[in-house]
Amino acid sequence: MAFEKLIEEFQQRTAEVLAMGGAEKLAKRKAEGHLNARERIDYLLDKDSFIESGRFARSNRPEVKAKTPADGKVAGFGKINGREVALVSNDFTVMGASSAVINMKKIKHVKQIACKRGMPLVLLGESSGARMPDRMGAAGRAIIAQDPTEYQRLRESPWCSALLGQCYGSSTWYSAMSDFVVMRKGAIMAIASPNVTSIAIGKSISAEELGGWKILTGVSGLADMAVDTDEQAIDAIKKFLSYMPGHINEPPPEAPVPPGSDEASKKILDILPESRNQVYDARKIIAAIADKGSTFELKERYGKSLATVLARLDGKSVGFIANNPMFKGGALDADACQKVTSFMVLCDSFNIPLVFLVDVPGFLIGLEGELRGMPGKVINWMNAMTLVTVPKITVMMRKNYGQAFINMAGGKNADEIACWPTADLGFMDPAVSVNVLYGVKFEDDPERFKKLKAEVERDTSAWGLAELYEAQTVLDPRDTREYLIRTLQVHRLRLKNGVGEHLLRNWPTSY
Repeated sequence: MAFEKLIEEFQQRTAEVLAMGGAEKLAKRKAEGHLNARERIDYLLDKDSFIESGRFARSNRPEVKAKTPADGKVAGFGKINGREVALVSNDFTVMGASSAVINMKKIKHVKQIACKRGMPLVLLGESSGARMPDRMGAAGRAIIAQDPTEYQRLRESPWCSALLGQCYGSSTWYSAMSDFVVMRKGAIMAIASPNVTSIAIGKSISAEELGGWKILTGVSGLADMAVDTDEQAIDAIKKFLSYMPGHINEPPPEAPVPPGSDEASKKILDILPESRNQVYDARKIIAAIADKGSTFELKERYGKSLATVLARLDGKSVGFIANNPMFKGGALDADACQKVTSFMVLCDSFNIPLVFLVDVPGFLIGLEGELRGMPGKVINWMNAMTLVTVPKITVMMRKNYGQAFINMAGGKNADEIACWPTADLGFMDPAVSVNVLYGVKFEDDPERFKKLKAEVERDTSAWGLAELYEAQTVLDPRDTREYLIRTLQVHRLRLKNGVGEHLLRNWPTSY
């Protein structure tokens, strides 16, 4: 056969690459219940849609070239539910997927194509950090920072990152730049490994203490959710992308409306307590309003007094921002401020309208917030809101006090404002107001206290706001789903085919 030796060489080289770090390492991963880099790609992508970029790349260092198939990072392009994506899957069986000259060229290439051609970027992370001695000494300095835009983020398309093992170096940096980060429990993300960190700080620290899932999802907020398996992490990426456009110059995809989606909204009054001081879970309100089974919460364990949820209304992507009295009475702390700002950046960048569901007693006052720069976080939120160009609809459910009235898209910060009859628009709780304004406590003079409280409440009702046309309507809560669907139809960005101006696209990815 013509070209027989060349074809044999091609087949041999292909087999070497697909063998990855060797049978022993692959068997160990399988025994641990983890997918390898290529299995993760197979699970992520539509069947037979993967086109690999850099399959035959290897280290440029002669002493390790033979043991670096694909140089530890499998890259290329494929389809998820028929839509194109770019991806990098780190292969920990090859030198710990460490970052080096050749594999960083691969990352740069697929990242540039994703931005230039308008497709999401998916990063399946697991890496040991920079490869040594590649990046040591003067020669190493000539490698690092040769791409001045490596860490630039202009949100041309959505980025997703999965933390699926030890994640140091590039897996850390690219996760911190991503729009959605999911981690498998047991994975670790940090600047450097526990061993290196322990030496640097002079005391022993465990991997979980340094960058485990509880830290990342509940304390730093750098991960949006944690799951149990590789498959669940990849499923989460697929679901997240189902709400997103492929790039910023198109609207998000639409989905069929599940049968029965109108039923739950008629039972909202069964969720909302009649007593203003009784708590409830605002996420149940969102689920009742949204298309059946369409809610997808981000940062559930972080800044819990406020819920940020992707969902669909009438088959179209919507971002819900809702105060949640289940946690801290719904009062907004530093984490909640940071969380809502990043969510507004996400939704505005990718043409997703925002719905604010308001039940807020104000900002959480105290020393901790001040030490964390709370005033700056409040104003960051307001600054971001002024730059949002997607439709903003506000529904005032119960309390709406103080400066938080403005931050939760009150006044002219929303395109439309609706109130439920239960809305309370005072500067603070009426009972507290009577004490502050008149110096009267209930136990001192019950009759006068009740009279003054009634006067305070009269000025803070939904009807008062509607009479001043500061709210465009007062709603039966059970009609909220219908109202939002119809109002978002009115405010569709039809002059630009559903595309906003993206004034927040270069907002920092973490701050």
